[in-house]
Amino acid sequence: MQPNIVLFHCHDLGRHLGCYGVPTVDTPNIDRFAAEGVIFRNSFCVAPQCSPSRAAMFTGRYPHSNGVMGLTHGGFGWEINSGETHLAQCLRSAGYHTAAFGIIHETRDPQRWGYQVVDQEAVTAREVCDRAIRHLEQRAADRRTPFFVSVGCEEPHRMPGPGEHHYMGFLGEHVSPDSRHGIHLPRYLSDDEGTRAELAELQGAVRHLDTAFGRLLQALDRLKLTSETLVVFTTDHGVAMPRAKCTCYDPGLEIALILRLPSRAGLPRGGEVSELISNVDLTPTLCELAGAAAPQAVQGRSWAALLDGRPYTAREHIFAELTYHDYYDPMRAVRTNRFKLVAFFSEAPSFMPPTQSWKPRSSPAYPGEPPLAYHAPVELYDLENDPAERQNVASDPQYEGVRRALSKTLREHLEQTGDPILAGAVTPPAHRRTIDLLFEL
Repeated sequence: MQPNIVLFHCHDLGRHLGCYGVPTVDTPNIDRFAAEGVIFRNSFCVAPQCSPSRAAMFTGRYPHSNGVMGLTHGGFGWEINSGETHLAQCLRSAGYHTAAFGIIHETRDPQRWGYQVVDQEAVTAREVCDRAIRHLEQRAADRRTPFFVSVGCEEPHRMPGPGEHHYMGFLGEHVSPDSRHGIHLPRYLSDDEGTRAELAELQGAVRHLDTAFGRLLQALDRLKLTSETLVVFTTDHGVAMPRAKCTCYDPGLEIALILRLPSRAGLPRGGEVSELISNVDLTPTLCELAGAAAPQAVQGRSWAALLDGRPYTAREHIFAELTYHDYYDPMRAVRTNRFKLVAFFSEAPSFMPPTQSWKPRSSPAYPGEPPLAYHAPVELYDLENDPAERQNVASDPQYEGVRRALSKTLREHLEQTGDPILAGAVTPPAHRRTIDLLFEL
């Protein structure tokens, strides 16, 4: 029997949850969900920014292959290539009714990519879940047709705060800071007043998200859909704090991934998966679980076997990339369980700031003066001895063999997937827009 699928995805969460070891954030519903399902401890995204990561998640192909190497909205103008196949198309072809609510950030034209119902009127978690719940009530009346529902929420993305400020915090008009249990300070951030204020806001936004997700789970229970519905909880990339989002350091790439399907015998309650997982693998996995054909040119690989105890060859490497976000800062990365190598293709500051604020309040623990620090051509980190990724050992003779091996692995990945960065600078859609304006009659 094909399971129903609810894919709940949010912005900029990373793994900032109680079930991932953050003791001060209030996430009882997500933590309970993790205890009832399977939690992936080493899940990473392929891109530390919104649209490219989501496009990879929904196509099973890397951003430089599916065409979304930057943001899709506004003047950024990136879009999924015409020859690609979206997860919604795969599931619709397999007999699913498909719907999307809230954030759809991988494309500007969601109906083109297989969604029969599209509702983008709401973006905050509570409102998005309210609309998704009304849709689930309608689908519950038809038990013959399986459904796929994408639920995308804004929180905990930064948003304009109340009043007149020169910063983008995590509050909006509907979230209050939450420091009732204290503040958990990640090792990559400095301990100062501004950082703590922003972390309290982040915890408040995550709490709001958790409450909305809990209501969605309650609706599935009320509609007697829980046992036959695969619920996937995930996010696009790391939190929007300095040296996290918009970087290929671990805080930018690490993501929550939790799923639950009570009717599937192979899904152990409270199970944990420690293997390296990439979010480019999500589409082929969901297709296998749904009995649907994966996209023909898929580059990810299904990990469904992990859920049933079947033989599974774990990934030795995951790959990540950034080309455009606020500006052109091309980099490519490869990570193993112990090492990470990042190759930089421009002379840019050490990391792209994700605060969206004219006057940032939070600051990184390293480097001390970010505007005065620049990329090295290649950075290599020993994650076992340096989990905070502070000591670049690319030029250390002791690590020469590791650097050469990972450089070869990364180069082969770029060659095999046809990454245009190997041929030179990548031209954005905005370039064509301006050329057209210059030459208009």
